[in-house]
Amino acid sequence: MTRNSAPSIRSVPLTLPSKPATGAGRSMGTILVDAGRLSPPDAERILHFQRDRGLRFGDSGKALGLLSDDDVRFALSVQFDYPYLANETKLSRELVAAYQPGSQPVEQLRALRSQLMLRWFDTGAERRGLAIVSAGAKEGRSYIAANLAIVFSQLGERTLLVDADMRTPRQHQLFNLGATAGLSDMLAGRAGPEAVISIPALQDLSVLPAGVIPPNPQELLGRQEFSKLLQSLGEDFDVIIIDTPPASECADAHTVAVRAGAALVVARQNVSSVPQMTRFTHSLREFGVALVGSVLNDA
Repeated sequence: MTRNSAPSIRSVPLTLPSKPATGAGRSMGTILVDAGRLSPPDAERILHFQRDRGLRFGDSGKALGLLSDDDVRFALSVQFDYPYLANETKLSRELVAAYQPGSQPVEQLRALRSQLMLRWFDTGAERRGLAIVSAGAKEGRSYIAANLAIVFSQLGERTLLVDADMRTPRQHQLFNLGATAGLSDMLAGRAGPEAVISIPALQDLSVLPAGVIPPNPQELLGRQEFSKLLQSLGEDFDVIIIDTPPASECADAHTVAVRAGAALVVARQNVSSVPQMTRFTHSLREFGVALVGSVLNDA
C-alpha cells in the first residue's frame, strides 16, 4: 500500500485527558469480566479447562466457545496498552489501523511511521506538523491521514489529527463525531480548545474536525491565526497530522503545507496523473516545504 521516497532533505493551552490505567498485571479473564464480555461463571469454566489441558486462557475460552478471536485481541490490547477497536464500535471501518492492527496494510503504515519519525518528527522540537497532500481528488488523503494518526498514537505519541479540508471534510465522519465545532470555528474566533476532541477508544489520539464549512477557507488558512494555532497545539501534542483538500481544486493544500513545514504526498494507483504530481511537488519545493516522503495508495 505504501511506497516511500527519499526525503528532500507551545498561546492556547489544552487540557489533555490522562491515560487510563493499563492492563499490566491484570489477567485476561479479569479484563474480559470487567469489560462485560465474559461472565464470572464462564471465566471459572475457562480456568478449569485451562488447568486441565495446559492451554492459554484465550485458547481455552475459544475451545469452549466462550470467547471469540475479537475478545482475545481486545484483552491483549488492554494488557499491552495498545489501543484497539472492537467490531461493535461506531467508528468507520476505514480505520484499519485500529480494527485490524495485525494486517499487512497496517504493518506498512508502521514502516511509514518509522521513516517519518526519523526524517521529520525526531529531527527538531519545532517539527510537530505534517500535511497529508495530493495533487488530485479521490487519492486517499483522509484515509492515510486518519490511519497514520492512529499508528502514531499507538506508539504512545500524543497525536492530533486536524481536518483542514474545510470544503469536503471527512474526519468527523470517520470518527463519528457528528456536527461539532472545529478548525474553521477556532480560526474565526467562534470556538476555543474545546473543539479538540479526544477519542476515548484510542488513547493518545485527539481530533480537531473541520467544523462549519466556511465561505472563505483559503482566507482562514492564510491568516496568521492558523500559524499561531499550530504553534500552540505543538506545545500539547507530539505529532500533528493535517488532512487537506486536493491541490487541483484549490490552493488550501499549499497553504497548509507551508504552515506545517512538511508534507507527505499521496498518490493512487491507476488514478493519479504523473505530470500533475510532478508540477505539484515542484511547487511545494518552491514554497520551501520539506517533502518527507510519498505514499502509493493501492486500495
